[in-house]
Amino acid sequence: MRRILSFATTLLLFCALARPAAALDPENTIYLDLTYGRVTIELLPDVAPDHVKRIKTLTRDGFYNGVKFHRVIEDFMAQTGDPTGTGMGNSDYPDLYHEYNDGTKFLRGDLGMARGDHPDSGNSQFFICLADSPEIDGKYTKFGRVVSGMELVDRIRKGEPPANPDIVVRMQVAADARPEPSASPQQ
Repeated sequence: MRRILSFATTLLLFCALARPAAALDPENTIYLDLTYGRVTIELLPDVAPDHVKRIKTLTRDGFYNGVKFHRVIEDFMAQTGDPTGTGMGNSDYPDLYHEYNDGTKFLRGDLGMARGDHPDSGNSQFFICLADSPEIDGKYTKFGRVVSGMELVDRIRKGEPPANPDIVVRMQVAADARPEPSASPQQ
């Protein structure tokens, strides 16, 4: 009896672990192509609907394609979304009202909207947390999280600004996606 129970328990555990993860909604999934490969991002429209809408609009406009990662701090975050590459630029759209959620934690792989001194100055620049960042909880709008490819984000060159910055090769909403470009073998 013990052997049968042990087998049944093992089988149940195997089935639970082998179950595929819930499918991502293509309309709320972003593909961020780096020179190292593709990063998949789940957007969080229930947490920050206006920020998700802005990111999707700019992505569909092709705004992020070719934009530099202009500020990358080891064990903190990688920031992009400034068309000038200086950290001072934004899109032509108006700034967004913040969508802070007191219970939201910034963990490794989370995406937040960068902003200036005013809480309602988020526009197009965003960051990806390279580590858990409790010091920014409740101070920035979280709108997404990396679900695959975080090891590629970790490879983004560090610096403020990096000496030879990485770029967003292409960013697209999964619902509109074209095939993944080949990663550069020398990177």
